[in-house]
Amino acid sequence: MEKWRAADRLLKFSSRFASAVNWNNSCKSKQGKYFYSVATTVHRNPLFSIISPDDISYFKTLLGERGVVQDALALDAANTDWMGKYRGSSKLLLQPKNTEEVSQILKYCNSRCLAVVPQGGNTGLVGGSVPVFDEVIINVGLMRNILSFDKVIVSGVLVCEAGCILENLISFLDDEGFIMPLDLGAKGSCQIGGNVSTNAGGLRLLRYGSLHGSVLGLEAVLANGTVLDMLGTLRKDNTGYDLKHLFIGSEGSLGIVTKVSILTPPKLSSVNIAFLACEDYTSCQKLLLEAKKKLGGILSAFEFLDSDAMSLVSSTTFLGTENHGQEVIKDKHGQDFTSIDLRALPLEFWYSYASGSIFMENLEAFLLHSVESGLVANGVLAQDINQASSFWHIREGLPEALMKAGAVYKYDLSLPLEKMYDLVEEMRVQIGPAAKVVAYGHLGDGNLHLNISAPAYDDNILAKIEPFVYEWTSKNRGSISAEHGLGLMKAAKIHYSKSPETVRLMIDFDYCVFELLPDTSCLDDNHSIICLCLSA
Repeated sequence: MEKWRAADRLLKFSSRFASAVNWNNSCKSKQGKYFYSVATTVHRNPLFSIISPDDISYFKTLLGERGVVQDALALDAANTDWMGKYRGSSKLLLQPKNTEEVSQILKYCNSRCLAVVPQGGNTGLVGGSVPVFDEVIINVGLMRNILSFDKVIVSGVLVCEAGCILENLISFLDDEGFIMPLDLGAKGSCQIGGNVSTNAGGLRLLRYGSLHGSVLGLEAVLANGTVLDMLGTLRKDNTGYDLKHLFIGSEGSLGIVTKVSILTPPKLSSVNIAFLACEDYTSCQKLLLEAKKKLGGILSAFEFLDSDAMSLVSSTTFLGTENHGQEVIKDKHGQDFTSIDLRALPLEFWYSYASGSIFMENLEAFLLHSVESGLVANGVLAQDINQASSFWHIREGLPEALMKAGAVYKYDLSLPLEKMYDLVEEMRVQIGPAAKVVAYGHLGDGNLHLNISAPAYDDNILAKIEPFVYEWTSKNRGSISAEHGLGLMKAAKIHYSKSPETVRLMIDFDYCVFELLPDTSCLDDNHSIICLCLSA
């Protein structure tokens, strides 16, 4: 029970839930919301104020008419998450253009006890980027300037504002001869501030590591408007606590990230992709080990998708010429993957590599050995950039394909590599014929994206999934959130991955930060946070 009490305290304390709850007096409000996760009921706390005409007037004076959005259609989009599962009822969207405006907004909201939810590209999958109730939405999308890029003195240090879209940064760096260490399927919409705040992983983590290693510094605004300038560009700085790491992955619970400095490596001279098929998951594991041994530093990504995932993405026309003018993927015998008996190819995966002639020779030797030894049953090496793009489009198109198929329950898990697919097989037994279990993910870093696809959301299906999926993950010492964060969906489930002592320390740290606030007139005796989650 202590684990549940610790999680409940975190749930109450976290500003993500607009709940400045007095620990001695629980919320008396009967207003509540139930979301797509078992036993997650959240109540609006009456200590928070409701937006008034005077508040609107203040924000219009600060931001101008265009920075204060009350249009119903725009608010509907901002209130709803990408999957359409989480929906708030905010009546106000603010669009600051710089850090000072963010500071003034938060300072005012703190004085008025107005709950807020920071928002980036709103591509999150756990309900962390939209209001729960009527919080003021602070969207940083207009803060999209690249402030500097140093490719001479300090190789590849990029400094930019939080609203920069990831794909735009990737294109900018490509033109400069560098590469962004982060790449996501949602790169066309997600923003770097949200990426940092959620410690997004993505497709390049195997080679370049997490954002904890790439981010050199950041600027953030606390709930009372205080600006923390940690925007360093140094590789080494050992003067006290490295506080930026507390903001990376904190999901906005400590403040809003407004600027980022990030180390970007030089662009690879050449990149290629192999799309391969294995007979079983054990072969995939062995192939990954062999690739690490024989390809070493040239291995950039090692992804996988199972046969159900391949069938799904094929059936939704992500392959072929209909949408993209690209040839269907052919295997080594000229047969296209869409016509292969996928039951004999239960797992698909690929990796990319930097190549010169020596690297190409190593790769071809590795692939030949893998086929001769039986690790690879079939496969194809991209012949040009269009085919390489087609390969990646299959993997990146899976979330959209799942959305087109109907309702989907998504779980983002870290598991020991040898156990990862065991969960998929056990979940299929657990669910039975009521829904389809679709698995894909980042095999190179042990990150499984487990998806349960059904025609419609059904409480009976959900009851078979949860808490089974969390209990199984906890029993096998995994994490219930590999890269998507906790958000609203999993905040109350944190005890499955963290001990009561760890959760208590997180809460104590939050206390330490917010006891420093000079203006706590709208907070309870324990200075609960009013700043909410900033999601990608």
